[in-house]
Amino acid sequence: MGKVSLQLKFGISYILVIFAVLVLLNTYPVRQSQDMVFKSKETSMKSSVKLIEASLSGLKQLDEENVSRALSSMRETGVSRVLVTDTAGRILYDTREENGAVGLYAFYTEVVQALEGNDAFYSYYDATAFLSRAASPVVYHNQIVGAVYAYEYDTEQADILKSFQSNLMKISFLIALAVIGLSVLLSRMLTAQITELLSAIRKVREGAYSHRAAVKNSDEIGQIAAEFNSLTDRLQTTEDARRRFVSDASHELKTPLAGIRLLTDSILQTGDMDPDTTREFVGDIGREAERLTRITENLLRLTRLDSGAVQEAAPVAVRPVLERVARMLTVLARDKGVTLTFEATEDAVALATEDDVHQILYNLMDNGIKYSGAVGFVHAAARTEDDWVVLTVEDNGIGIPADDLPHIFERFYRVDKMRSRAIGGTGLGLSIVKDTVENRGGRITAAARKGASGTVFTVYLPRAQEGGETL
Repeated sequence: MGKVSLQLKFGISYILVIFAVLVLLNTYPVRQSQDMVFKSKETSMKSSVKLIEASLSGLKQLDEENVSRALSSMRETGVSRVLVTDTAGRILYDTREENGAVGLYAFYTEVVQALEGNDAFYSYYDATAFLSRAASPVVYHNQIVGAVYAYEYDTEQADILKSFQSNLMKISFLIALAVIGLSVLLSRMLTAQITELLSAIRKVREGAYSHRAAVKNSDEIGQIAAEFNSLTDRLQTTEDARRRFVSDASHELKTPLAGIRLLTDSILQTGDMDPDTTREFVGDIGREAERLTRITENLLRLTRLDSGAVQEAAPVAVRPVLERVARMLTVLARDKGVTLTFEATEDAVALATEDDVHQILYNLMDNGIKYSGAVGFVHAAARTEDDWVVLTVEDNGIGIPADDLPHIFERFYRVDKMRSRAIGGTGLGLSIVKDTVENRGGRITAAARKGASGTVFTVYLPRAQEGGETL
């Protein structure tokens, strides 16, 4: 089955609704008008029949002579024809001048009902006139002595009703044309916006993330377009970050791989290389492999953080973790000539995992040691502040230029690329710290030391109380 456009669906829906309304408009008022005329006819004809019946009620027996005498002075009755019959149904009186039926028998249903003692009325409309009939018994001392029958053929009321119906049809036709035109216009306007939005979605789906849908108004379609543009902004940002990440990751992975390839080629192509040189080259290959391992592990960690695959948070005492990290980094600090100190309060219990706290402290303290010069220091501290556990790592190293501070948490971003590679940095450590902190509902900031060289990193993690709940 072929696809039906939304515009066609809207158009058909509008037309069906208008058709139903117009059918109702052309039937209900006409039907009500007919009913009103029927009721009016019933009232008027019964009154006329009763008036004639009253003129004959004093006669003990009806015959042609006394009926004609009783009705001779009667004024206009307002009906087309009047018949008076005796108890046998024989016509005694007929107001029709030509082809009168006096002497014949009236076998009308209404006459039979009247002779049985019942008032009768019947009326119908044949699109040209209202045909109405009414009959009533003539009673003398509780005895039925005859019947009065009245007939009316009314074309005036029919003409009025036909004129009313004709006007309704003309009005309905004009309304139908106006509404159909308006519905086509509105459906085109609506579907044009949807078509434009659909076209924008297709372009974005094909990779044109810079494309935006036009927001022409503030109705629901306009709001959808605005939300689509907002989503596209996020997609473009994510796509740019992904491309940059892939490019940087490829570059970072290529560097140690290229070094390993170069070193192995040197070993293989040099037939008389002495053992010490070979050992040195193999050691370089090992260091490049370790660097490659670190990059791979960091990428895997970032992938897990991006996917939201994190362990459930629990209360973690920061001091024991800080002591363990300091012990692990003592040798590195001593080799670099850096003084490593730390302090932590006992109430510094974060709602996270030990791996999270260890990763945060290790990366920040290791980063501080690597970028501190001779006779440098790195100081780590943990304390509480309201509902937060605050971790600070401070160093007196080379510091970070103000222009680079907003970017240091971006993946593979380096302030000094040559120096970072020389000391084995991957450009992922601070990104891992930031993602880890934010996945636990915290935040991290970096700032220059006041009045001195160096950098201060401040981490806020949710504080835990007994039972593992946040304060």
